[in-house]
Amino acid sequence: MTSSNTKQHTAAYATAPSAWQPFKDAFHGYAKWLLSISWKLFMGVSFLLMMACSILTIPQVALLIILTSIVIKVTFKYQTQAEEKATAATYLAETEQLKRQLVEARLAAMQAQVEPHFLFNTLASIDHLIETDPPRASLMQKSLIALLRATLPAMRETSAVKSRNLGQELAVIRPYLDIQKMRMEDRLQIQWDIPEGLNSAEMPHMMVLSLVENAFKHGLEPKAEGGTLSLRAEVSHGQLEVSVRDTGVGYFPAQLDAWSEPTGHGFGLQNIRDRLSLLYGDKAQFSIRAMEPYEGFGTLAKLTVPYRVVPLAAPEVAE
Repeated sequence: MTSSNTKQHTAAYATAPSAWQPFKDAFHGYAKWLLSISWKLFMGVSFLLMMACSILTIPQVALLIILTSIVIKVTFKYQTQAEEKATAATYLAETEQLKRQLVEARLAAMQAQVEPHFLFNTLASIDHLIETDPPRASLMQKSLIALLRATLPAMRETSAVKSRNLGQELAVIRPYLDIQKMRMEDRLQIQWDIPEGLNSAEMPHMMVLSLVENAFKHGLEPKAEGGTLSLRAEVSHGQLEVSVRDTGVGYFPAQLDAWSEPTGHGFGLQNIRDRLSLLYGDKAQFSIRAMEPYEGFGTLAKLTVPYRVVPLAAPEVAE
């Protein structure tokens, strides 16, 4: 027999149906039927089988069938449950991975959208101040350099779930506020109430900055006389609470939809909620509301996350 004939014979043998296949199919069909019926129905069928075999004087056969069926029913039940749990776990893992990828894509889109907008406005302001007020132009340029040095390491991060600390976030927010202060001058007042000891507290990157940016875009800048921006952080009952408060034009529920759309200001509030859910589940909270009359006008946004310490890293120098 030639080599080619041998290969064909082997392939035909491999693809030929097994003589035991009908028995295997019948066994699996019987096992599925046993799993589909209740124990009450199984006992009823077993009783009828015992009666029939007793009449035929072969009760031992009935007993053997019943005991075998019990073993099959119990064994296949646990096997099926294990397979269902494995399938559910795989599905859950794939779902979480897709959620993670979606959140990271939203974060990347937000970075790509917001940073150029602010950068172009700042460069335009510096260009104008070079001719009208060179000392202020120099200060704004230094603040922009400080902002970029603090921001570039975060821009290199592709993961939305990488841990950062509050100190790293403030290193971005401080020069951002310095630039806004130079732009708005007396129209803007800034209040800080963040203890230095909380610099090592874990805080996902860009979350607080997103709230600060929204406070300017939707609250303070639209208000002719400007207002006050207040940042506060404290630890309460094992939770880190960071609040951003502005005395701008106020919060309107319709803005929630505008901040959540993938156009305009983009992804702000919805991205925060999605990332908090991804990182902490139900252990973190985000809220935004209009301040009560006794609190004054404006908006209060608050982040609450589990208090964890992240080691303070040495400042990174942009290449």
